[in-house]
Amino acid sequence: MENIKAVPATLQSRNIRIGWSINFRRLLKQSIVLVLLALLWEIAPSTGIVDPAFFPPFSDVIRALWDLILSGELFHHFAASMIRSLSGFSLALLIAIPLGLAIGWYPLARELLNPVLELFRNTAALALLPVFMLVLGIGETSKIAIVLFACTWPILLNTIAAVGNVDPLLIKSARSMNISSFKLFLKVILPASVPTIFTGIRMAGTGAILVLIAAEMVGAKEGLGYLITYSQYNFQIPEMFAGILTIALLGLLINQGLSVIERKFSRWKQQVNS
Repeated sequence: MENIKAVPATLQSRNIRIGWSINFRRLLKQSIVLVLLALLWEIAPSTGIVDPAFFPPFSDVIRALWDLILSGELFHHFAASMIRSLSGFSLALLIAIPLGLAIGWYPLARELLNPVLELFRNTAALALLPVFMLVLGIGETSKIAIVLFACTWPILLNTIAAVGNVDPLLIKSARSMNISSFKLFLKVILPASVPTIFTGIRMAGTGAILVLIAAEMVGAKEGLGYLITYSQYNFQIPEMFAGILTIALLGLLINQGLSVIERKFSRWKQQVNS
């Protein structure tokens, strides 16, 4: 009996080691290009290929980033940007997902609102930044509003498309069991729409940061966009690149975090495919 119990434990330990090995190899492959880019960034200014006054070595940028972290300045600007972007992003989720589900579920609503949706989906959020600042001022309200506007459309349009593209066979199968429309929507339409909805959420998450940074460059006294602009005006180039690098890392973390949440909500689909 002891030998029989030992075999599954050995297999489990072996599978864990194989899994770690595969993940390490995947991480190594994905990191090669980034490491090469960092080396090129370090070598090019040091060898005079580019002017180090305008494009400092990667080590100088990392040193400036570390100094900003130690002084607390980076956290101050980072917190200001995160509060603004999360506020606009959260409001967009609360508005766009229910509205998109309703428009996608009711054909009449889709027909009536389609011209308006087509108009605003092709309007760049940054093109309306002067309008937001004129109407709402240069304070926090206008910055949150521009993030809300930019995030709403990817989420809304993907939610509408998700509901409209649900497999008709799933709907027919559910209706054949005489379930109510509410249960059909809750048990079939909504779960099948999750992957496409999350595509829009991930697009909005990245767009929230990009639009906010641009808004902070125009009228703000704190935030990552302000940090970049202030560093540029004062010719603090390493600090400017440190702010840019922080934004890139922030966008990567947001995308990875939303991907993890998406996998949890789409676990049923992964089980079906396996």
